[in-house]
Amino acid sequence: MDMLAGLLAGPQARGAFLLKSVLNPPWSVRIEDRAPLSVVTMVRGSAWLLPDDQGAEPVRIGPGDVAVVRGPVPYTVADLPDTPVQITVGPDQRCSTPQGEDVSDSMALGVRTWGVARPGAGAAVMLSGTYQAPGEVGGRLLGALPTILVRPAGTADATLIALLASEISSEEPGQEVVLDRLLDLLLIGVLRAWLAAPGSGAPGWFRAQADPVVGPALRLLHESPAHGWTVEELALKVGVSRASLARRFTEVVGEPPVGYLTGWRLTLAADLLREPDATVERVARKVGYSSAFALSAAFKRVRGVSPREFRSGATSTETETATGTAVAQGPRGTVVLGPAAS
Repeated sequence: MDMLAGLLAGPQARGAFLLKSVLNPPWSVRIEDRAPLSVVTMVRGSAWLLPDDQGAEPVRIGPGDVAVVRGPVPYTVADLPDTPVQITVGPDQRCSTPQGEDVSDSMALGVRTWGVARPGAGAAVMLSGTYQAPGEVGGRLLGALPTILVRPAGTADATLIALLASEISSEEPGQEVVLDRLLDLLLIGVLRAWLAAPGSGAPGWFRAQADPVVGPALRLLHESPAHGWTVEELALKVGVSRASLARRFTEVVGEPPVGYLTGWRLTLAADLLREPDATVERVARKVGYSSAFALSAAFKRVRGVSPREFRSGATSTETETATGTAVAQGPRGTVVLGPAAS
């Protein structure tokens, strides 16, 4: 599996929260659900995405544009940037007015449909899908993403959006799985375009795969993280000296090969530990540690908590990156992959 396939294999929605919003101007909805990642697209009309995150610029999206918004920082979606907030969506997906009135039920328009107008009658129709747990997306992906990532409308997404718009209000058997996979495909399309776009801000460790020395070494580490790699063995496989590999790897990636491997193993371990049937011993073996004790020692040293504390929710608000740092240290900003909607 190449690095791109490995990165894109991360998104796995499990009972994602999906909603069709039917709205008439003026409208403004503030999102405070603290979800790690959301996907927003317009079927009809346009909207402004207004992030709270410092350094991220507001961006307008139109029909067919797909926006990926990284949490947990709140953001607002509105018809115009200066429209006052009318509804706030909380962590439990309950909707309330600025006066505190719960309108979750009174504004319901049917299956996974919500708003202030009859379906089909609103000036704006927005589809949104929310990944509700960090493990559904993958730590290294969340850590690399900008606050807002927008892919302008194109034929690649049109079919998916139309299908999602049709399926989102359906209640057929297995509907939840169908919607999860459609959401995953929409997200992956945006991510693939972002990673391939020159100058888009894709992570350095991903761009490094094009380096003739570092690229092959990174692929070996990603393909076989449980192997007992040494710098000497990596250098032998790549066909350079140990010193050359160590120097070039550090220059391009920003840390030595062994440090990168440790961070990669612990990121994998963090995602695996969120699985309900995972044991520390089993996770340790999968990511290259000889025992649960060895993994626990490394985990505690790098992350400050044991794997069991991590599983119990001691770090439930933290989202891990490829090298084990918090998402709060990741990139900021708004990235539009091509001309912005107008």
